[in-house]
Parts: sequence; C-alpha cells; structure tokens
Amino acid sequence: MNSPLVVKIGGSLMDEIDPIIKLFNTRQLPVLIVPGGGRFARLVRETGTSGDAAHWMAIAAMEQMGWFIASKGVSTVTSLQVPRGVEVLLPYTLLRNADPLPHSWDVTSDTISVWIASRLSLPLILLKSVDGIRTGGTLQKQITGDVPTEDVDPCFLRYVIATGVKAVVLNGRNLRRLMNLLDGRKVQCTTIGF
Repeated sequence: MNSPLVVKIGGSLMDEIDPIIKLFNTRQLPVLIVPGGGRFARLVRETGTSGDAAHWMAIAAMEQMGWFIASKGVSTVTSLQVPRGVEVLLPYTLLRNADPLPHSWDVTSDTISVWIASRLSLPLILLKSVDGIRTGGTLQKQITGDVPTEDVDPCFLRYVIATGVKAVVLNGRNLRRLMNLLDGRKVQCTTIGF
C-alpha cells in the first residue's frame, strides 16, 4: 500500500509515535496524520466544561497533540490536501472555519478523522490502543452498520457508513500488524466500508 492515507493516531499512543513515524518514513508513505487529543483532551473533560467551549477546547487539545507529533520531525499542515509525505494536520483553524460537526463529546477526533478522509476521498486507518471495534465483548472483523461499542466515539460508525469512507480500526501498539496491513496482508482489526 503506497497510496495516500489518512491515519488518525489516538492520543493514547503518545509513547508509540516514534516507531509509527519511522515506519511511515521508511516506506515513503504519503500520510496525513490526524492527531487524537490524548491527555490534553482528558484535561478538558476533567474541567466539566460542555457545549461549544468544550468542543473548541478539545480541538485545541488535538492541535497540541499535533505539535507533539511535529516535534518528531513531521511536517505540519493547516489545510486539507492530499499528503505528499508524512504530514500532521493542525486542525484548529480548519475546523473553526468549516465547523462541520456537532459540538458534543459524542464527536471526538475519531469522527473528525472520518470527515477529513471523506473530504480528501482517502481511506482511513484509525490507530488506537485496542485490536479493533468490539461489541458485546467480541471483536468485530467487519462492520456494515452501526453497532454498540465504546472503542470509538458514538458518531464514528454512523459517519463512516454515511460518507462511504473505507476505514480500518487497528491496534497502534502492534507495529508488525500495521506493517502487515500496509503490505495488504490480513491482520486482526476491524474493517468498515470494505
């Protein structure tokens, strides 16, 4: 797989950023990274803030995570464009101007990454600290409709299905699994829209 991708790196993977970036660079893979909010977003939740203020604070948390990723030598972008190399999106200004999604904790960087992939007509890999999407305690290999889960935000699956984005949810702590996915091999993950 050498075609451009959108890759959302969950905030829980801060300690895995270096090997993930190295893999993308080694493969000369054009990737637009959408940063999760991680511990920065967790702090926003802890304030008890809701509505518009919480939404924009959480987007600012994504931007902070984006700068953390940039500190690893990754180029930053602030507008939507098909990546030419490994790039990280600093999303605050883009999302303030477009304001495409509801202002709710039901929409996190998971759903925001779908919106970005949809706008660019690119597939999406969601890297998280779970093996895929589970429902009822069972890992789902493929999902074609909305199912109850706590592994992604409540709007993610509906938005993936509505937009037709091809998405994979994969454990970002297993670099070999990511390598195999990029090589087109079957791996433990959840696919949506394939």
